[in-house]
Amino acid sequence: MNVALLLDMIADGIGGRVAVGSRDDGLSYETLRSYAASAKTRVQERGATTVAVVEPNGPLVPVALFAAAWTGSSYAPLNYRLPDTAIEQLLARLEPAVTASTEQWIAPENKENGRVEYPQDPDRPAVVLYTSGTSSAPKGAVLGHQHLTSYVLTTTEFASAEEDEANLLAAPPFHVAGVVAVLTSTYAGRRIVPLPRFTPEAWIDIARREQVTHGFLVPTMLARIVDVMDHDPDARVPSMRRITYGGARMPRSMLERALALFPDVGFVNAYGLTETSSTVCLLGPDDHRNAFESSDPAIRRRLESAGRPLPGIELRIDAAGEVAAPGEPGEILVRGEQVSGDYLADTSKRNDAGWLHTGDLGFIDDDGYLFVVGRADDMIIRGGENLSPTEIEDVLLQHPGVGAAAVVGLPDAEWGERVAAMIVPARDAHDLSMDDLRAFARERLGSLKTPEILATCEELPTTATGKVLHRAVRADFEERAQL
Repeated sequence: MNVALLLDMIADGIGGRVAVGSRDDGLSYETLRSYAASAKTRVQERGATTVAVVEPNGPLVPVALFAAAWTGSSYAPLNYRLPDTAIEQLLARLEPAVTASTEQWIAPENKENGRVEYPQDPDRPAVVLYTSGTSSAPKGAVLGHQHLTSYVLTTTEFASAEEDEANLLAAPPFHVAGVVAVLTSTYAGRRIVPLPRFTPEAWIDIARREQVTHGFLVPTMLARIVDVMDHDPDARVPSMRRITYGGARMPRSMLERALALFPDVGFVNAYGLTETSSTVCLLGPDDHRNAFESSDPAIRRRLESAGRPLPGIELRIDAAGEVAAPGEPGEILVRGEQVSGDYLADTSKRNDAGWLHTGDLGFIDDDGYLFVVGRADDMIIRGGENLSPTEIEDVLLQHPGVGAAAVVGLPDAEWGERVAAMIVPARDAHDLSMDDLRAFARERLGSLKTPEILATCEELPTTATGKVLHRAVRADFEERAQL
């Protein structure tokens, strides 16, 4: 099934409803389809096999995505924040390619009415996304039509959105969450409200102005919104009904603050990878609500989990080649129709049995909830013990003077590695004492896991999609040691 069929179906059903943009002057589904159909000719004239987008969120994103599908080309949204030379290098790897632009592709004269035939090859590449590369150089992940449509049809009911529903698209277009948000919102009939560049103030402003009901945020985005709302009682979004978060691990203390500030909003934790066409595990609103209100520590702890697998997804924890017992940590493996794992260089992360090695470490509890404890590449080995940076970060974030934290391992001749923590002081923190913070951590973690080295910075280095770059934090520590 070609992803273009998703747009065809909704345009035939409720074509007059606004698809993307403002309630007053946004593009309808009929208009969106006509722009995408018109762009087909432009792609074919260039003989392109890839449609690239190097722009922030806007109506061009869905137009280019569906235009590529109609021509049998791959849609490749690139990080527009990269230097020109880096963008040129990526485009060269995608040749023959055409670069879409809002000015040329979205104009009244470009509309083409009627249906357009498109390839019916489910194995044809639909989307190429360059992974964010927190531990290594980015690679071009390839998602086929069958992967994306499998995810959409499993998670979304056709034309199920009420006419007043709107999804605030804050994830950048080159993030898998941005791609699937376009596809699922289109199939559901939910208006997309693009946010070109994220700031917490801009997110709150457009959400209030457009009466947004749904939105996806990476944890760093949600943390910044919560910080603004904590200091401004008027910064509320009464129309909001559901907030989905994912893309990185959410500290429990931050999630609890968000749940308190959005008491009437259903929260969803969506765990997945670019290579899995987005979400494979989900912690839904009822799980959040029950855990937040529970006095049972075991149930309350579910706020730290990624939930349970979606229908059609198989999940297992690999511990030294064996299936781990409940509660036993290991690498998370995933299998299912929506799982790709393929790359431009004809390589794959799947093994012969179809299992995708995620590189994430975690465990599954007795009730089937997945807990992600970190990346295998980021694990700290000290004195023969494996230490999870995320566990240490979560404890540091419980200190009122800490706004953000990143924990890494540094070489140590005696113990193998030392624990080092980079701290961003909280907005209201004054004269944060590193000795006090170390004592706070030791009381809760013990001496082995307590950071030996502590330093502060104004902002943690992150990828364009909001993930903390631990390798950059490690390099910062090493540079400071040489000064």
